[in-house]
Order: sequence, then structure tokens, then C-alpha cells
Amino acid sequence: QVQLVESGGGLVQAGDSLRLSCAASGRTFSNNAMGWFRQAPGKEREFVAGISWNGANTHYADSVKGRFTISRDNAKNTVYLQINSLKPEDTAVYSCAIGKTTWAVFPDSRNYDYWGQGTQVTVSS
Repeated sequence: QVQLVESGGGLVQAGDSLRLSCAASGRTFSNNAMGWFRQAPGKEREFVAGISWNGANTHYADSVKGRFTISRDNAKNTVYLQINSLKPEDTAVYSCAIGKTTWAVFPDSRNYDYWGQGTQVTVSS
């Protein structure tokens, strides 16, 4: 059974940084692209960042470019999201997902299979 567990969220102030982690168990995802999504209260889930199987191809939503960095450690079956210069509008539940592709990174959630439960990030002004 595939399980994704996110961690690293919390309550922070604007301008702070966080590093989110997503650890997978039940299978290896070293051959899959991975993605991070977020969902704010009352809003639809949105793509944040994605990374290819080997980390060489990354893609970010325009709203987070320059502040967010996605990375992965296939030996640890873990993907990370470094978030800098947090803003109140970054407040959301952040979830990771295993992609159906290897190299290509798509913002559409239909290109992802397994999902974690998410970790809450709350940014106060």
C-alpha cells in the first residue's frame, strides 16, 4: 500500500522560511515525477511545483517562482519543498503526489496518482 506523509508545516510569520518533506512508503517513486499542490480554505487545489524523476526538470507556478524550491532524494524516497519569504497568501494545506510521468511535469492534478494527507502552513502578517 502506497503511503505519502508530509511534514514540516506550521504557524510562521510573513518572511519566514519552511522546509516541507514528503516521505513515501510502500513503493519507490524514483522513476516518477513528483508534485506539490496546495489548497487554501474556500479555494480549489492548485499546483505549486513539480520535479522529474531525476531532479533535472522542475516546474513552478508563477505565484511561487523565486521563493519555492522543489528537490528530491530518491535514496530516501523523499521529496522536499523549500519555501522562503512566506506570505499570508501562502497559507494552505500542502500535499505531495506521485506523478504518472517520469520526465514531464504537469500542473494538472489528473497527471498524479497517489496523494498524501497534507501539512498545514499558516502564515501570519
